[in-house]
Amino acid sequence: MNKPLRRIAIFCGLLVLTLLIRDNWLQYVKADNLREDPKNRRVTIARYSTPRGDIVVDGDPITGSTESSKTGLNDLKYKRTYKNGPMWSPVTGYASQAFGANQLESIEDGILTGDDDRLFFRNTLDMITGKERQGGNIVTTLNAAAQKAAYNGLKAQGGKGAAVAIEPSTGKILALASYPSYDPSVFAGNSNDDAKAWKDLQKKYNPNDPMLNRALRETYPPGSTFKVVTAAAALENGLYKTADENTKSPLPWTMPGTTTQLKNEGSIPCKNATMRIALRYSCNTVFGKIGADLGNDKMLAEAKKFGFDAEQFTPIRSSSSVFSDDMNQSQTALSSIGQYNTAATPLQMAMVASAVANGGKLMKPYMVDKLQSSNLDTLTQTEPQELSQPLTSENAQILQSMMETVVKEGTGTKAQISGATVGGKTGTAQHGVENSENPYAWFISYARLSDGSAPVAVAVVIEDDQANRDDISGGGLAAPIAKSVMEAVINAKK
Repeated sequence: MNKPLRRIAIFCGLLVLTLLIRDNWLQYVKADNLREDPKNRRVTIARYSTPRGDIVVDGDPITGSTESSKTGLNDLKYKRTYKNGPMWSPVTGYASQAFGANQLESIEDGILTGDDDRLFFRNTLDMITGKERQGGNIVTTLNAAAQKAAYNGLKAQGGKGAAVAIEPSTGKILALASYPSYDPSVFAGNSNDDAKAWKDLQKKYNPNDPMLNRALRETYPPGSTFKVVTAAAALENGLYKTADENTKSPLPWTMPGTTTQLKNEGSIPCKNATMRIALRYSCNTVFGKIGADLGNDKMLAEAKKFGFDAEQFTPIRSSSSVFSDDMNQSQTALSSIGQYNTAATPLQMAMVASAVANGGKLMKPYMVDKLQSSNLDTLTQTEPQELSQPLTSENAQILQSMMETVVKEGTGTKAQISGATVGGKTGTAQHGVENSENPYAWFISYARLSDGSAPVAVAVVIEDDQANRDDISGGGLAAPIAKSVMEAVINAKK
């Protein structure tokens, strides 16, 4: 071969080699990026070419799929539908052709679309038999009656708020409600109407922020409900060994390092009160002084055992609840009555009640019971998992007796349930600069049956800007909702 031809052959060979390298780079190295590129329309078309699997509650789907409108340029065949969308959206999240997905719809998207590797054999079998590929299902731990009671209670109240119910022995989430809420169906498609519905739900245009999941993502000052954590810290650290010994709590009590007296609400018997009496009447001085006496480190350690200062994954992520570090004694005192920097999600406070009800053992909260293939075979099953032990069983029993006194003859009497023993704690948390805005109304509780089991623990928070300030209390606004949720769970077990 002469020299010019050899050069041309080498050049052509290099071109072919370059093309092969480029082709392999695109097919293997860049394949995932190209497949997930939002500009790759074929992936989007394939995603919506078949119905999604369902999210299931009590054996019934709360989601569905329907064929999209053929008008315009929409080439996506199926869109998502929801049953009682506003009630269930804090659980399901949304799946939209135009705006993507979040919460369970996003976290388990592979299962619902049928793309998950765990569905490979099912999909292969369907391909061989000529059956259209189908997505799998998410079976939740939710209790439909409890969710309905929680949502309807919040809706009837008319302000903003959230409610969470947990099965203490397992950590199963039985209810997760937020109000105001939204219907994910109204923007599930890709039309101008869907775009307008989405815009109308954004906080910028809707100050009620209906898409905020208040049960998991909003933190509130927990007010006096946090006194349950403070009582637990006192018992666990041996500051007080029983519910009925007198505490060293003078009245008035000036916070250490200040000239400021910590006030109680009204004329209540708080001087050297026992912890039982102090929880019954919600004495700020008693629990504030307990926090100051224990100090920041011990209070923080106990709060962390209940789940504070850590995100929770249910699998939907919950914001971290807060109990601060590096506080002086007076700041620790205020934080120990649920004020200052202390902030908690409704999920977190349901976890507090759950741990007390479960003999001091805190179970990891979760809302997905199992994942199924399209033919209902179980792919994965969630097993209950212990998260921590905030209390010994002996101290848990002491705290149970204190919380049950609150409901029997204290501020939580509206949560009493015939045939069950209810323990609870009310809270009215300050809100705004110098407490200028309407306070938040809290109630945390659990119910025990005659066989000793505790099937449910609940937390409810209400924020109502329009209510008469004097009418706002945890016992008045939040406790009746908690009661209805607990009754729904108890009745479902009968």
